[in-house]
Amino acid sequence: MFVVGLVGAARAQDLKYWDAVEVAHAGVIQPFAGTPDEAVDALESLAKDAVRRQMMADVPLGAFLSGGIDSSTVVALMQSQSSRPIKTFTIGFNEQGYNEAEHAKAVARHLGTEHTELYVTPQQAMDVIPHLPSLYCEPFADSSQIPTFLVSSLAKQHVTVSLSGDAGDELFCGYSRYQLTANLWKKISLIPSPLRGMVAKGITALSPTIWDELAQFIPGSGQGKMLGDKLHKGAGLLLSRTVDELYLGMVSYHTMPSTWVIDGQEPATRLTGLRPELDGLGDVERMMALDMISYLPDDILVKVDRAAMGVSLEGRVPFLDHRIVEFAWSLPLDYKLRDGQTKWPLRQVLYRHVPRKLMDRPKMGFGVPLQDWLRGSLRDWAEGLLNEDRLRREGYFHPAPIRKMWGEHLSGKRNWANHLWGVLMFQAWLESELS
Repeated sequence: MFVVGLVGAARAQDLKYWDAVEVAHAGVIQPFAGTPDEAVDALESLAKDAVRRQMMADVPLGAFLSGGIDSSTVVALMQSQSSRPIKTFTIGFNEQGYNEAEHAKAVARHLGTEHTELYVTPQQAMDVIPHLPSLYCEPFADSSQIPTFLVSSLAKQHVTVSLSGDAGDELFCGYSRYQLTANLWKKISLIPSPLRGMVAKGITALSPTIWDELAQFIPGSGQGKMLGDKLHKGAGLLLSRTVDELYLGMVSYHTMPSTWVIDGQEPATRLTGLRPELDGLGDVERMMALDMISYLPDDILVKVDRAAMGVSLEGRVPFLDHRIVEFAWSLPLDYKLRDGQTKWPLRQVLYRHVPRKLMDRPKMGFGVPLQDWLRGSLRDWAEGLLNEDRLRREGYFHPAPIRKMWGEHLSGKRNWANHLWGVLMFQAWLESELS
């Protein structure tokens, strides 16, 4: 939403001249009438022009390149309009399962960019952490803030402006959780509520640890890896009364904040229920719109903007060109989610510049090996912030569940990394405020 204040002789008046939710409704009501191939042609033309406009600068310019669909598309369209190699930047990890740097390098090599990469060590991550409270000015708990800050720092050594591929997932149905939630709701909504309650009660009668132990006898359970946690979360999801409740449960770390936070309760927001403006959209489109007005501006863009500006780097997001947002919402859902592929039109644009074989792989996201770091190089730092006497003295968290969670994580019994990170970021922010 954009608001402008008009100052007159008597009073100021706020007028809304563009609204993302209104754009979503308009696109669904009057969808794109062309064929899928025509949609790809139109998207490439729009995206190419948006990228060209974002490349206008009188200072050195480059781009973040993770090797995924979104950033690779932006870089491909940049390079196609540049007479010199575009400068691209990637962060890598030595821990298996978190490293996309090799994919990014392959894309950069194919496109002919001037590529720079940095492999992050636990010590480098530790060096960043003390700066996070002042950098974000709030207890911001998306752990990918660490590599985002590091890749911004890397880019700043070479350029002053850097483009990113953010917003591609929200606009082109890139998150698998959209379809997963919709399909799951179709199934569980057919089960009578009392029966769902009985099943959920039966699942939670056994602790997650016991379920993990039983997993060795359950074919296809992944040898117990987090099976108990998944089953307990699934039990809670079974009690959802609407698809909106189900989606909120899917994206939530915890559904009962009062068990951790003293007198904790979640206020009513667009995310937790105040979203009548989304009525009229289909289930998947409502999830996408909700992410567009909450997760995208409140997490993704905050993360990138503050990390970049923290090192005096200007970040630009071509996919947020209002013309692309409006066009994306005009595309029928089966154009965006097509032949089993998410972001279908965006992929087709990219395939015109980068071979399909370099791109067709599972989505990884911009994660960090946090669970290993908390058991290793970050352990002492975390222990100091999670000290039981300290938690009790400060009076914000119930010490017992936090300490239990920390102990289970250290022992390897459970992976509580993401949950603990939220607590740790609050503690680190509080410490900086009190110092």
